[in-house]
Amino acid sequence: MTAGHGAGKGQSAVSSDGRRMFVFLCMVFGMFMAILDIQIVSASLSEIQAGLAASSDEISWVQTSYLIAEVVMIPLSGFLSRALSTRWLFTASAVGFTAMSFMCATATSIEQMIVYRALQGFLGGGMIPTVFASAYSIFPREKQPVVTPLIGLVATLAPTIGPTIGGYLTDLFSWHWLFLINVVPGIFVILISATMIDFDEPDFGLLEHFDWWGLLFMAGFLGSLEYVLEEGPTNDWFGDDTIFFLTILGSVSSVAFFFRVFMAREPVVNLRAFSNRNFSVGSAFSFVVGIGLYGLTYLYPLYLSRVRGYSALQIGETMFVSGLTMFVCAPIAGRLIGKVDPRLMIAFGFGAFAYGTWMVTGLTADWDFWELLVPQILRGVGIMMAMIPINNISLGTLPSSQIKNASGLFNLMRNLGGAVGLALINTVLNDRWDLHLARLHESVQWANGVAVERLNEMTQAMSALGSDAEQAALKTMAMQVRTQAEVMAFADVFMVLTVLFVGLLFLSPLMSRPEPGKGGGGGH
Repeated sequence: MTAGHGAGKGQSAVSSDGRRMFVFLCMVFGMFMAILDIQIVSASLSEIQAGLAASSDEISWVQTSYLIAEVVMIPLSGFLSRALSTRWLFTASAVGFTAMSFMCATATSIEQMIVYRALQGFLGGGMIPTVFASAYSIFPREKQPVVTPLIGLVATLAPTIGPTIGGYLTDLFSWHWLFLINVVPGIFVILISATMIDFDEPDFGLLEHFDWWGLLFMAGFLGSLEYVLEEGPTNDWFGDDTIFFLTILGSVSSVAFFFRVFMAREPVVNLRAFSNRNFSVGSAFSFVVGIGLYGLTYLYPLYLSRVRGYSALQIGETMFVSGLTMFVCAPIAGRLIGKVDPRLMIAFGFGAFAYGTWMVTGLTADWDFWELLVPQILRGVGIMMAMIPINNISLGTLPSSQIKNASGLFNLMRNLGGAVGLALINTVLNDRWDLHLARLHESVQWANGVAVERLNEMTQAMSALGSDAEQAALKTMAMQVRTQAEVMAFADVFMVLTVLFVGLLFLSPLMSRPEPGKGGGGGH
C-alpha cells in the first residue's frame, strides 16, 4: 500500500514537471516571436515603403518605433509581473502582440504602421524578461542545463535568422505576411498561457503604489536614448535639432528617473540586483554581447548588399550559417555548464568571437559565402558559449525574490548594447570611409603612373562601347575607389570589434564561480 502510494506520488511529480515544461516551451515560443519581430522587417523595408507610399526618412520608423517602445516595457515587466502574476502579464503581452501584429498587416499608411509597431513592441516586450525570470525561478538547479540553453538559443537565434525569414516571406508572399505569421501561433500561446501558467500569484496591492512619475521619466530616458542612438549616425548627431533636443530631454529624464528609483515607495524598476557582483558584471557582459549579436547581424548584410549586390534572399541564405551553428552549439554549451568552470566558457566564447572578427579584417570586395563561412561559425560558437554561462551566473545565483526585476534589467542591457553597438558601428564606418576615400583620392591621381596605366587599360577596353570611353573609364575607376574605401572601412569596424572582445576575454575572471547547488532556481 505504501509502495503504491509512493509510486502514485512519483508519477504525479513527473506529470507536473512535464506540464510545467510544456507551458514553459509555449512561453519560449512567444518570446521567440517578440525577438524575431525586431529584425524580421529589416530585409523588407523597401517593399513596405513601396506598399505604404512612405519616404526614405519615414520607413526607418517601422523598426525604430518597435525598439523604442520595447525598451521601455522590458524593465517595467519586473514590477508588472509581481503585481499581475506571470500568467496575466504574459497573457496580456501575448494578446497585445498578436492583435498589433494583425493590425500592422492591415496598415494602409506609414502613420498607422508606426503606431501599430510601437504598440506591438510595447505590449509584446513583457514576454521576453518574463520567460527569463521563469526559467530561473520555477525550475530546480538540475534542470538548468536543459532550460537555460533554450532561452539563450532563442535570444540569439531569433535576431540572427530574422532577416532570412523576412526575406523568404516577402519573396514568396508579400510584406503583410511578416506580421500575419504571428497571428495563429499567437492565439495558441494566449490560450496556453491563460489556462496553464500557475507559477505564482498576483499582488494587486502593488498597483496602489504604482509610480507613474517614475514610468514617465523612464520612458523619457530610455526612449530618447534609443532614438538618439538609432538616428544619430545618419543625422549628424547633435547637428540635428531633434537629436539635440532629445539628448537634453533624455539627460534630464535620467536624473529624475534615478531620483525616483531611490525615493519612491515602489519604484517601477528596482536596482538592488546590481549590488550582486555577478549580476553587475554579467549585465556588462550582456551589454557587449548585444553589441556583437546585433552588430554583426547588421554588418554582414550591409557588406553583402552594398559591396556584393546580394538580394535579401541571398543575404538570408548566407547569414543562416550563424543561426545553424548556434542551434548545434546550444545543447553542447548546456552540457558543459555543470562540468566546466563557466568563466572558462565565457573566455572561450569571447575568444572565438574575437578570432572570427579578426579573420574578417582581411576583407576584400570579392568575399562572399565561402570566405565568410568560418567567421560566421566562430561567431555562432562564440555567442552561445559566452551567453549561456553569462545568463546562468547572472540570474541563476540571485535570490528568487529578485529574479523578476533582475530579468528585466538584464535583458534591457542586451538591447541597449545592441543600440549602442549599431550607433558605434555606423559612426566608425562613416568616419573611416571618409578617411580612406580621401587617402585613396590622394593616391589615385595623374601623377601616379600605376593609376594612369590602369585608366588607359580601362579606356581601351571600353572604346568599343562608344566615343565616351574615357568618361566611362573615369566613372568606373571612381566607383572602384569608392568601393575599396568602403571595404577598408568595414575591415576597420571588424578590428574595433576584435579589440573589444579580446579585452572582455581577460575580464571574465571578474565573475565569481557559483557555489554548487546555490541559485535562484525554485521549482516550487
